[in-house]
Amino acid sequence: MNFLITLLPLFGWIFGTAYTVKSSIPSDEALRQASTSFYDLTIEDIDGGLLNMADYKGKYVLCVNVASKCGYTPQYEDLEALYEQYQDRLVVIGFPCNQFLRQEPGENEEIKSFCQKNYGVSFPLTTKIDVKGSDQHPIYQWLTNQELDGKSSHIVKWNFHKFLVNPEGKLIGVYPSKVNPLSEELTAKIQ
Repeated sequence: MNFLITLLPLFGWIFGTAYTVKSSIPSDEALRQASTSFYDLTIEDIDGGLLNMADYKGKYVLCVNVASKCGYTPQYEDLEALYEQYQDRLVVIGFPCNQFLRQEPGENEEIKSFCQKNYGVSFPLTTKIDVKGSDQHPIYQWLTNQELDGKSSHIVKWNFHKFLVNPEGKLIGVYPSKVNPLSEELTAKIQ
């Protein structure tokens, strides 16, 4: 594949066509436009309203990219249990994403119905977004870029990757898909 990418400019020169390779890393301009404070960020919710992260000041926020057709989809049940158990100090936000083997193909209404019917989800869900690549949503730019979150850089590798933000808006934990939402590894940070 790298060999072909190397040859694209040569073919472009021969045939008079410009070829570009699209980067999966957000551009410097996109990063400059991203907020440096978690509480400055907003996103459209699954019903078309607005979720403002500033509304969650004083609470932990667990951001999770979710999908309906993944081996980790049963974690919805544990995410809901976590939300119910700690809702006085924690909000869970599900970010539907179709970037991993197209495991979230539905539209917003289908996703919402699936989550409520199968797992009783009552925590906030957002509109479907990209959590990586050139169209990465600003919330995920903040969560995954050390220059913005002040903690560390990460690549979201699969569905149900979890990011924990503390009540002061600081990233304090990152958990891969395999970490259960009710695990002591995660809950110890919010108790």
